[in-house]
Amino acid sequence: MTQAARVGHLAMLLFSVLIAGSFALGVLAANDIAPMALNAVRFWIAAAIIGAIVMVGGGVPRAALAAPWRYLVLAAVFTLYFVLMFEGLKTAPSVSAAAVFTLTPVLTAGFGWVLLGQGVTPRIAFALTIGALGALWVIFRADLQAILRFDVGRGELIYFVGCISHSVYTPLVRKLNRGESVPVFTFGTLAAGAVLLTIVGWSDIVSTPWRALPSVVWVTILYTAVFASAATFALLQIATLRLPSSKVMAYTYLTPAWVIVWNVGLGAALPPLTMGLGVGMTIVALVLLLRD
Repeated sequence: MTQAARVGHLAMLLFSVLIAGSFALGVLAANDIAPMALNAVRFWIAAAIIGAIVMVGGGVPRAALAAPWRYLVLAAVFTLYFVLMFEGLKTAPSVSAAAVFTLTPVLTAGFGWVLLGQGVTPRIAFALTIGALGALWVIFRADLQAILRFDVGRGELIYFVGCISHSVYTPLVRKLNRGESVPVFTFGTLAAGAVLLTIVGWSDIVSTPWRALPSVVWVTILYTAVFASAATFALLQIATLRLPSSKVMAYTYLTPAWVIVWNVGLGAALPPLTMGLGVGMTIVALVLLLRD
């Protein structure tokens, strides 16, 4: 393995750890603040951080301001994902929600084929299938009868709709980008998302008792803005320059395992051992996708 590849893998490993933290913390904060209000503040902070990076790198070129509707379209899809994520976390356990997130690569592959005509190899298709089956096992709490009855939790269903939105976002970025650099394009999307959330969620924002919020809410807002947005953006940049897209996508499957580690670190009990089969299957999918 080359040095560049090692750096890419380490970046994605840290990426998966940071993403998992947003699930573990999100469950603790979701019921204390409206998702619109939380994400509005989070998007403004993240936009300020990425905006500062863009300014240091030379600012926003005039060409990037053409067709600003592109940023609004992407922001609408992106913010819907995050709002539904925190809405789902009000009732969905963090490990189950993380398992729903691992369905994103399968959904992305489908939308990539519809929007961009992108296909996948049989090996990647097999790995995605294994990962999806493992995710479903965790989502249904390792209960075969629940699977047969399709007895899935309300929170998981809400978040699944959000993941569909996330899956549309990925190919839309490639379709709507007109040569803008990733930092500039990300800043445009984050800024548009912050404005959109502020307008649509204004009633939630003004009715939120900001001074009386538990400290865990502020920790979650700052964590998701700095680490689960700005930092993961930088790590994703590092990885995509050094690894094939299939290997970058593979690290999604580590999320449920890292969420379990986060939960234990925050004082929660371990999930039932029977759910370990599903987590193990997602890790098998990771190994298959990482192979050359």
